[in-house]
Amino acid sequence: MKLVSIIVPVYNVEKYIVETMDCVRRQTHTDWELLLVEDGSPDASAAVIEAYIRETGDGRIRLIRQPANMGAAQARNRGLKEAQGRYIAYLDADDLWVPEKLERELAFMQEKDAAFAFTGYEFADENGVGTGRVVKVPETLVYREALKNTTIFTTTVMFDTEKIDKTLLEMPIIKSEDTALWWKVLRNGYVAYGLNENLVKYRRVDNSLSSNKVEALRRIWNLYRKAEGMSVINSAWHFCFWAFTTFKRRIL
Repeated sequence: MKLVSIIVPVYNVEKYIVETMDCVRRQTHTDWELLLVEDGSPDASAAVIEAYIRETGDGRIRLIRQPANMGAAQARNRGLKEAQGRYIAYLDADDLWVPEKLERELAFMQEKDAAFAFTGYEFADENGVGTGRVVKVPETLVYREALKNTTIFTTTVMFDTEKIDKTLLEMPIIKSEDTALWWKVLRNGYVAYGLNENLVKYRRVDNSLSSNKVEALRRIWNLYRKAEGMSVINSAWHFCFWAFTTFKRRIL
């Protein structure tokens, strides 16, 4: 078996976190550790997790506390530092995996000899029920393609740390830190392999950051200009492609 370290930033998710932990415990691949990085939530998220660990007695689940609210990037980086597995998988605290997600993605990575993989996913409502809108993913993405197509969704990603050094996997401290990380890895010559299977439910919560369209536009523009150091013209060129592919993925 191959140990998978599953990193989950936890902030104000007491409503969803039990369902998310349940979906991990239902995985057909059982060699995993679940690293729940509590990021200074003012709600009862930590207490809910502690009670869940006591009730299930599942020693694969670990609650890691940040000293203060430091943001998702810092939380994921803390999880990465604590991770003991060869494989790193990300899961957002309000999203869900189908039971075969880890098994299918690990087999796919081994088949492709991949260092970086991602999968298809389905949009879900606030109750975690799929809406029928499934995002299909390309067979591969390289850096130049990824700049125009941000189809890689955090909860679908897996890395192999025997092929990618963990220091390269530290998320930049910038908004849309996940996309910035994918670009950083791809910029270093790696290829992202897409498993075009619907293995993830992406819960769309009305007050989530990703649901704020104006903020999303600002974040992606900032990535082009600051994280990638592009000129205004080059940024605008890629931004137009990004907007079109995002519209197709979310609306059509």
